[in-house]
Amino acid sequence: MVRRVVTAEKDGRSYVLSDDAVGNTHDFVTMPGFQTTLAWAAPAVPALPFDGKDPVSEVISMLPAPHGSSLIIVQFPPDSVMASPDFDPEAAGKEQMEFLPGLAETFDDDGSGKHKTQTVDYDIILEGELWMELDDGELTRLKAGDVVIQNGTRHAWRNLGDKPARMASILIGGSA
Repeated sequence: MVRRVVTAEKDGRSYVLSDDAVGNTHDFVTMPGFQTTLAWAAPAVPALPFDGKDPVSEVISMLPAPHGSSLIIVQFPPDSVMASPDFDPEAAGKEQMEFLPGLAETFDDDGSGKHKTQTVDYDIILEGELWMELDDGELTRLKAGDVVIQNGTRHAWRNLGDKPARMASILIGGSA
């Protein structure tokens, strides 16, 4: 569960509009332990003061519009989940298309998990360890507290450990 505290303003005074679990969380059936939460999304120029409408109640795309932003919390299961004989890549692909709209379409067709988006991403490892794989195939080990700045580069995330890992990704949409 991701707790989200949202502030707003009324009559010139700030207050807590909501303090609860984010409703847009999905536990993937086809990849046990894989979970995504779209915690927030903002248009290119957010209307201020905030109008109080939850921007992730109806998701069209996990990716932000040009100059917009998205905040996604991802829990990665160990890679052994996808290496299991029970893993169904076709079913996983369909589930990703349904629950990761916009982002799922960026994944390479080969099942490698590599993808590239027209965004600058600030990725912060919250728990566990992840390995970032770039085009050269080299793996960079990341641990809780590490930050990665993805500048629209093709990459994949690997969990080579035996425990889930969690990452916060702040995506900033590039110009069209």
